[in-house]
Amino acid sequence: MRLVLVGPPGAGKGTQAEFIAAHLAVPKISTGDIFRANVSQGTPLGVEAKRYMDAGKLVPDEVTINMVRDRLAEPDAAEGFLLDGFPRTTPQAAALDKLLADLGTALDLVLELVVDDDEVIRRLSGRRTCRGCQKIWHVEFDPTTTPGICDRCGGELFQRDDDKAETIAERLREYASKTAPLIDYYGAQGKLVGIDATGPVEDVTVRAIDALRSYGG
Repeated sequence: MRLVLVGPPGAGKGTQAEFIAAHLAVPKISTGDIFRANVSQGTPLGVEAKRYMDAGKLVPDEVTINMVRDRLAEPDAAEGFLLDGFPRTTPQAAALDKLLADLGTALDLVLELVVDDDEVIRRLSGRRTCRGCQKIWHVEFDPTTTPGICDRCGGELFQRDDDKAETIAERLREYASKTAPLIDYYGAQGKLVGIDATGPVEDVTVRAIDALRSYGG
């Protein structure tokens, strides 16, 4: 099965991607992993991407798409894959469709993790990071014995700027403007399936796998 996973920040895409890919016995492919691999290996695309990254600029779609093309052409992706973090925009989605057509295949399904903004803010703004061991706790879902102190190493806990409510709200606005249109794009193709991404991780995984089974996954 060839699958794309989409959803807002805090929807649990990374966690669910691991479980779903393992269930389908296909590689989980994230743009973050692809970038790191190309940069660390010093590939021509990695060198080009690093030039933009070092300058604090966004890597152009063309570079990202070529990296994805190379990754999808590898033998382990021949029978299927799960894409996490790509595409992020409708132009990237159109480029992915063309790329797959060139490879003689197409996406089977796009799985949307559905969670409302208030829940995202609740999940992310409650995170606290240890200054010592960097373990992430949560004031509600995974609290420490003593508030503000890490149970693992005794270090001080702090809230990263990325986890502050105003930063999360801005990320959600960016998602709504850039990535949410993917929902309409794939919905028009009849490939979109949405699942409720609230509740325990295990419950979300069950819903996802049940949805995939309905489509032969």
